[in-house]
Amino acid sequence: MDYKNDIGYRKETLKKLLYNIQKSEDLIVKALYDDFKKPEFEAVLTETNYVISELKDTIKNISKWAKPKRVFPSLLNFPSTDYIFKEPYGNVLVIAPWNYPFQLALCPLISAVAAGNRVVLKPSELTPHTSAIIAKIVEKTFHVNHVEVFEGGVEVSNKLLAQRWDYIFFTGSVAVGKVVARAAAENLTPVTLELGGKNPCIIDETANLKLAAKRIVWGKFINAGQTCIAPDYILVQKNMKVNFISFLIEEIIKAYGKKIEKSPDLARIINTKNWVRLDSMIEREKVIYGGETDANTLYISPTLIEEPALDSPVMKEEIFGPILPILAYETEAEIHNIISRYEKPLSFYVFSENKSFAKKLITTYSFGGGCINDTVVHFSNKRLPFGGVGHSGIGAYHGPLSFAVFSHHKAVVKKGNWLDLPMRYAPYKDKLTSLKRLLDWM
Repeated sequence: MDYKNDIGYRKETLKKLLYNIQKSEDLIVKALYDDFKKPEFEAVLTETNYVISELKDTIKNISKWAKPKRVFPSLLNFPSTDYIFKEPYGNVLVIAPWNYPFQLALCPLISAVAAGNRVVLKPSELTPHTSAIIAKIVEKTFHVNHVEVFEGGVEVSNKLLAQRWDYIFFTGSVAVGKVVARAAAENLTPVTLELGGKNPCIIDETANLKLAAKRIVWGKFINAGQTCIAPDYILVQKNMKVNFISFLIEEIIKAYGKKIEKSPDLARIINTKNWVRLDSMIEREKVIYGGETDANTLYISPTLIEEPALDSPVMKEEIFGPILPILAYETEAEIHNIISRYEKPLSFYVFSENKSFAKKLITTYSFGGGCINDTVVHFSNKRLPFGGVGHSGIGAYHGPLSFAVFSHHKAVVKKGNWLDLPMRYAPYKDKLTSLKRLLDWM
């Protein structure tokens, strides 16, 4: 077993992983439902199919990604051939979250294995059914010295973080991300941190309101709003607000029916702690639609809140649930005053037919990634990097970039011996003028 140097071994192992995932897909979907009532459609679209697609793409391209890349040499090194070699970091720790517990555990794992690393995976304790099936799949696929799963709670994470790693990949909250970063700093361990933030969604007077509402309802309430790239709050042009709200309500009813609690298409909140946090956000706010909750089933309906105070709980932190605040604006200065209150978001959305307005917004503000006239879908393109900036994350991955994340890029110059220019060697007397001329010419 030479997972570090044998590309063929890595590829065959990933093929085995693909087989085991496809064989277990029904069990994975059931586990996701058992954990927090994730609808089958969402489980397939955002979890199993995404991972299967990532696996197939990695298996297809691993040989190309791993191949040393020849780059144009510097004339100062003439004659030479220059290369970038991609070598594994070594021992990698992957800590996965609960909101997309299969996808966000397996995708980093796939890339770390493809790059030749040994991996320890810590899935979320909040989704025990999904974590258990991940552990079974990994056990069937990999040698224990290659990939190992550690289930458990915070105490397990803390013990793992106390060890020395060559790379750490974490997906989760900003607060826990800071804990991971501090632990990594003790050993100067490089990290990727995929975090979150308050993602704004701006709608101007030129937007197609009906289509915008449809796309926002889907992007916001998929996974019951427990998505790090979901729109967190709406900024809508003031004279469009009433019409826009009516379209939002119409689209919510179309998606989930009038008795939403009976809809099979809305997931539940992950646990009581998060349900209480979200339920408390609704208190004392002006609820214009929804607001129904049930602690026994961890249900919170899609809820629209009108004009919350900017210092209210719902506007202080990332919501991470099916609650959507709606604020009106009249000027770009008002947009700026609200957005600038928060750290750089993971995602940013603009609905507008005014190309110059949309371009101005996406170039003015710093954010991880986003869309014009849609939400969430930028995540699906493997050719686009996915990651945050500032408090919303460090580093980016997806597609070939995922392989690069888990690889050290090693520079190598192979120098020819048939010519050896004497200028660089001491003594340097009378060489400086010639050196300056050469450098100016280059």
